[in-house]
Amino acid sequence: MNDTTAVDPDAEGAQPALDTPARALLERIPQSPGVYRMLDADATVLYVGKAKNLKRRVSSYFSRALTRRLQVMVSQIADIEVTVTRTEGEALLLESNLIKSLRPRFNVLLRDDKSYPFIYLSTQDDFPRLAFYRGPRKSKGRLFGPYPSAWAVRETLQLLQKLFPVRQCEDSFFNNRSRPCLQYQIKRCSGPCVGLVSPEAYAEDVAHTIQFLDGRAEDVIADLGRGMEQAAAALEFERAAVLRDQIATLSRIQQRQYVSGEGGDLDIIACAQEGGTSCVQVFFIRAGRNLGNKAFFPKTPEDTDDATLLAGFLAQFYADKQIPPELVASVEPEERALLETALSQRAERRVHIKWRVRAERARWLEMARGNAEVALKSRLGSQAGYGRRIEALRDVLDLPERPQRMECFDISHTQGERTVASCVVFDGEGPRKSDYRRFNIEGITPGDDYAALHQALTRRYTRVKQGEYPIPDILFIDGGRGQIRAVGDALQELGLAGLQVVGISKGPDRRPGTELLWLLDVESPLILASDSPAMHLIEQIRDEAHRFAITGHRQRRAKARTTSTLEGLAGIGPRRRQRLLKQFGGIRGLARAGVEDIACVDGIGRQLAQQIYDAFHEEATGP
Repeated sequence: MNDTTAVDPDAEGAQPALDTPARALLERIPQSPGVYRMLDADATVLYVGKAKNLKRRVSSYFSRALTRRLQVMVSQIADIEVTVTRTEGEALLLESNLIKSLRPRFNVLLRDDKSYPFIYLSTQDDFPRLAFYRGPRKSKGRLFGPYPSAWAVRETLQLLQKLFPVRQCEDSFFNNRSRPCLQYQIKRCSGPCVGLVSPEAYAEDVAHTIQFLDGRAEDVIADLGRGMEQAAAALEFERAAVLRDQIATLSRIQQRQYVSGEGGDLDIIACAQEGGTSCVQVFFIRAGRNLGNKAFFPKTPEDTDDATLLAGFLAQFYADKQIPPELVASVEPEERALLETALSQRAERRVHIKWRVRAERARWLEMARGNAEVALKSRLGSQAGYGRRIEALRDVLDLPERPQRMECFDISHTQGERTVASCVVFDGEGPRKSDYRRFNIEGITPGDDYAALHQALTRRYTRVKQGEYPIPDILFIDGGRGQIRAVGDALQELGLAGLQVVGISKGPDRRPGTELLWLLDVESPLILASDSPAMHLIEQIRDEAHRFAITGHRQRRAKARTTSTLEGLAGIGPRRRQRLLKQFGGIRGLARAGVEDIACVDGIGRQLAQQIYDAFHEEATGP
């Protein structure tokens, strides 16, 4: 258990740090390892740090020459809180968690909005499936990755479909087939759903898939080569030709994806800084293959050097991610040995951080540095343009200061079916995807966008009033005068009147660039030039809300349409379901069948047949 001690500057014998030589303030801080938090007069956390000796580390802020950044921070300290830990390594882990949750102004802050995607193989199934996966790690099945982007996962899945016809369909689709689908026709699946491949042959394709994803492509090529020779000897020339093409495709992929001279798992990390902006570039190497790279732009205080930047980045980045056994960095991170210990403790195996490398790794590190510099220059250019668009928006709406948070809502449905509302958030730097939310709309008249908006806003801004999210400076709505009125009613009910609300509707000819802007309680629309920077920003926010809404709606609609009525019935397992679908040629044929016809199927008695009949006809007559 950690013991938390608050050092109260107003307690007896203590005064605020700025008014005393800090002796009273530091009096009760123990000489133990732990984490300290610097707070201002409003109890806002300014800085989180860790120390092997808390008293010595905290005292150093008041007894030595400080950089300009630290002078500004110390001048605002009104209180100090400490948490005692057992070891310095434990303090480092706690520090990284607190920085991610509290986001103090004077710390290096990594804005990492989402988990990384994996390739998932359901090895627990008789006929395993391959799939895109993002989320917490499960105990069942195997995960391969992580991959730096969803695109990298989907590209790999497409390659695997061409190499080894392992199914990639959902279980609900697989379990309800009575004949092979299009994937079988184009030779991207071997048809296990209808018994067109033996379990042994399918297991061989699964084994080759695992070998490939584990980085053992040479073993796969050797196995395929032996199979080709055996097929040719048995005069099975058609199969031999298929294996030959697989070997050729694998060889091309291997040449393109493998890192020359590398093997195993490692990450290559390089940083670049300019103009108060920092970039960290990470290359992901798994099983000797380069899975791609990703750029991060952590917030850094002034005067942060590369060693401090990388130390803060590594501690936060690997707080909730898989850690490879080796990290290659462009500079030695601050307190490298301690960081290695903490990461090893988290990974439950030894983790090495290297920065002096030669040969192939040195060339890859140089490439990572170059990519970091290119990404940084691009970011600086886009930030300048984004800043100009925000200033233009401020002028157009006559706001007292530059908006720091903007939210936009949109509604998506298909003729009223499975309505979804989206809420996207933009701040001073661009999209803040970690704050995006979707709302499944229920209990309204299908197609009533006004009621859908009212429900979504009520659900969102009830939480805003409870302090879960900050109040936005501007609320955008994809819609015109009617939608704006619905929004105004919802906000008034919540006691949030006075919020700046802007509706975005299509122009008379519905062409892009002719949008009309509607303001709450203003009868006439505001019309901006198509080349207005403010209009460009509004369109960007509106289009992002539309994209997020329609994606959520399509996912919800697809899930509803691929769920079979049979799956919810007790006593209907995969085998009985398969017999029913084969007997009647699919769900539609089964839905038209009578009780007597259903009862004739092997394994289906009269009572179960009645339940199946009732399930289909209740669904047909229900609301």
